[in-house]
Amino acid sequence: MSAGKSAPRTPSVTIMARKPTLILVYEPEAACRTRLAAEGFADAHILEISSYLAQSTDLAPEFSDIEKACAARGVDFVALELDDAARGLAGRDPASTRVWTFTDGIAYFRGGASPALARLNGLPVIGADDSLFALCQDKFRSGAVLSALGLPVPASGLARDGAWLVDPPASPRGWFVKPNRLGAKIGIWQDSRCDALDDALALSRRVHHAYRDAVVVQPYVPGRNVRASFLAVRPDAGAESLGIVFVDSGEDFQTMDDSMALYGESGAAAIAQGRYTEPSLAAVADSQPLAARKIRDIATTLTRTLGLRDVFSMDFRVEADDTVHLIEFEICPGLPCFDFRAYCRTQWNMSLADAMAQTAAARFDI
Repeated sequence: MSAGKSAPRTPSVTIMARKPTLILVYEPEAACRTRLAAEGFADAHILEISSYLAQSTDLAPEFSDIEKACAARGVDFVALELDDAARGLAGRDPASTRVWTFTDGIAYFRGGASPALARLNGLPVIGADDSLFALCQDKFRSGAVLSALGLPVPASGLARDGAWLVDPPASPRGWFVKPNRLGAKIGIWQDSRCDALDDALALSRRVHHAYRDAVVVQPYVPGRNVRASFLAVRPDAGAESLGIVFVDSGEDFQTMDDSMALYGESGAAAIAQGRYTEPSLAAVADSQPLAARKIRDIATTLTRTLGLRDVFSMDFRVEADDTVHLIEFEICPGLPCFDFRAYCRTQWNMSLADAMAQTAAARFDI
């Protein structure tokens, strides 16, 4: 550096000290729809894609309940739309702020930016760090990591628009085809389970045309659908606090139509019109305790190796002989969905609002 010249000064940031504050960052459906329309998606597919954000729509009427539950524990509550997060998180005091990201996304949705913004501002988060937001949303990469950890995940091929990117595994029972970055475990259509690889490639063309995504092609695995939910209402909660339930809807797997019937305005209308009923839930440990123990062991592995923490869910297929197949993990589970509410009631004896507030208060040692 030349004599007489001082080093550039880093701009100062004014830190706003305040009482303990929980900031819930969420992405509204409307914002997603506007962006997808600008990108040229068809209207029908815009509604399907944005429906995955309907949990934000469902939770919004309860923001006042969460605010009251937080206030009763000495915590302020702020619900912050994702587009306002950069401004809303800047200058916050790390000692008195916790950020809870309510939606993930690296492709169609943008919630993965929220924990990164929190890290940029030095703010602690409730939930996983930002690296896992990217990993869990790419099912092919996620499956490769889970397989490397020795976990029981189905092998995967990868196809895009009728061409193989990674050759599919052999499968005597046929294959299951699902989008790589959209909607996690679901098959879009009833024929997402297929018996021929030519059909799998045809499905990859349909998915690419509608959603501009590649598909994961996995061996079909039998069994019942299982959801494992976790919320660390107590900071020391471990796998023993996992809620592990069979989710029985009467169907082999969930389709896009089924998913849309669970959330938001479309879900309320479907239930009211008798077109859809909530799946039944039954504790896995009641009938298959060995399978439940295997699932708790998998959760322990993921918390130790990947850093899952605070709040997450996992989806499995469980066979009658206790064979367990890990399908995916999610770090932003659908909090207002029926299964997570049931978990809060049965595991913690709390409403969703109280469970969220208590989780936040515990992070401030209140």
